[in-house]
Amino acid sequence: MSIGEAAAQSGLPAKTIRYYEDIGLVRPLRSANGYRAFDGKNLQALEFLARARSLGFSIEECRELLAFQADAERASADVKRVAVEHLARIDAKIAELTAMRRSLADLAERCAGNETPDCAILRTLAGA
Repeated sequence: MSIGEAAAQSGLPAKTIRYYEDIGLVRPLRSANGYRAFDGKNLQALEFLARARSLGFSIEECRELLAFQADAERASADVKRVAVEHLARIDAKIAELTAMRRSLADLAERCAGNETPDCAILRTLAGA
């Protein structure tokens, strides 16, 4: 199948598929005229990548997960380790965003939000 068909079936833009090829995540066949030819295995990898990326896994984590997927002798503990480490980073980011939200909500609450020039948000950002 062509890159357009692979894009339609996987839900990934053709540009992303080309990028994944450039970095070695997928390796479509090439026809005599140089066009990419995606087979079922490539399509499965693209769908796998789309789902993994939608969960926020990095490109390198996706590479590792694809390798696990291809290895029938893999230990599920290794796969779980990747997921748990990613989950810890998500939890840390949530905590960071929660703290950021709390600070910004406090600043917004302290700003009068009227016609006067005095603004607690600007004072705080200016370090005053």
